[in-house]
Amino acid sequence: MGFDARLLIDLGRYPIDRPGCDAYQKMLADVQRDLDQDGCAVLKGFLTEAAVAALTAEADGVADQGHKSFSRTNPYFTKDDPSLPEDHPARRFYDRSNAFIPADNFAAAGALRTVFDFPGFDPFIKAALRAEKFYRYADPLADVIVNMAEEGNGFPWHFDTNNFTVTLAIQNAEEGGAFEYAPDIRRGAENFEAVRDVLDGRSDRVRALALEPGDLQLFKGRYSLHRVAPLKGPTPRYVAIFSYVEEPDMVATPERCMQLYGKVLPVHYARAGRRADSYID
Repeated sequence: MGFDARLLIDLGRYPIDRPGCDAYQKMLADVQRDLDQDGCAVLKGFLTEAAVAALTAEADGVADQGHKSFSRTNPYFTKDDPSLPEDHPARRFYDRSNAFIPADNFAAAGALRTVFDFPGFDPFIKAALRAEKFYRYADPLADVIVNMAEEGNGFPWHFDTNNFTVTLAIQNAEEGGAFEYAPDIRRGAENFEAVRDVLDGRSDRVRALALEPGDLQLFKGRYSLHRVAPLKGPTPRYVAIFSYVEEPDMVATPERCMQLYGKVLPVHYARAGRRADSYID
């Protein structure tokens, strides 16, 4: 039995199904303003309480499929390059402990994909981002996933592979898990000096968010350095991630896919060289 998206999304507060109404235009203008200012916008309480419960249960049911990894990574998920100076951001490696539940674990009739596939969802995201070139991430393991973090886990400073990332907070841990980011720090260029300042803790560009279950976040993670602080307590933190890109048919590189999901599909090798930009990751 499937779900009714109209019972999962608070359409009274966020009428993404009625683009012609005044409330929609006001909502859209607010989100666009926040994205313009710092590359991030949050719609508090986008999901209903019933939706939060349904998505939590769905994530709990497939939590054992999450790929847990413990490694040391730089902000670009690349290998060390001894030709660069020792303090170069690409040579700054940090402990990473996290888990991603891949997209192939979430059924079309499940609560998560019911929200994702709601007819008004993609058009609203596209309009909010003012995106002329706008496509769902074509990666069969990564178009919609759940990030699962347990006590002690965190995600150090990094850039996303995807141009835009849209997330839904599902469940928080007892403590920790703050989302910190440096807006648009590499828009148009790698800007290694500014990245180095963030890594060294001396940047004034870093902002912090405390997301609550049911909050929808739009984030330009391809351009904004960001991290998730370590967690405390026995309750895992669940965040659903919906991914969009500027070119059709894009997927993760085989190396990145193996790092994040613990497996690689034939499509990742077939499309390995297809990128939308020249950034190093």
